[in-house]
Amino acid sequence: MTDIQVRIYTNRIEIESTGKLPGHITPLNILKEQYSRNARLVRLISRFPSPTNKDAGEGLNAAFEAMMKMQLQRPQIVKNDTSVLVIIKHERLADADTIVLEYLKVHNTISNSIARKLTGISDANKMKRVFNRLKERGRLERVPGKRSSASEWQPIIEKNTNGNGGKERFEQVTFLE
Repeated sequence: MTDIQVRIYTNRIEIESTGKLPGHITPLNILKEQYSRNARLVRLISRFPSPTNKDAGEGLNAAFEAMMKMQLQRPQIVKNDTSVLVIIKHERLADADTIVLEYLKVHNTISNSIARKLTGISDANKMKRVFNRLKERGRLERVPGKRSSASEWQPIIEKNTNGNGGKERFEQVTFLE
């Protein structure tokens, strides 16, 4: 078994750990699930007066949250035959407008809280400004009947053939794979 490898490039950092992901852990569920490789050791350490592992399994979650706060791409986790590779790219997320519009290609509506999670914007008022900017550009409209904290936004598409000023509500997009 070799040591953990940390490779630093101009646009990314790669951390490679030999061995496989433990138990039922996969790159898809690694942030939601926990699995101790040595349960006895974890139990023993947790009995110390100030246990070092009280937040066991939270390191990757903290890294993912920090990347979102800095509005950087999520780290990639790649499971290889003999190792696990985490790639942390130094690439910004798409701008908030693009992220909202991309989300609405698959979903009918978007709320402020969902948009904040997707974009890494923590301030509800800043997110509201993004929605209003998209509204001014004729890309979004508020979902009728939903106000205040329950408000949601939906896309509108340009269409010059109807009688309502060229705007038509966009009901749903379905993409086939």
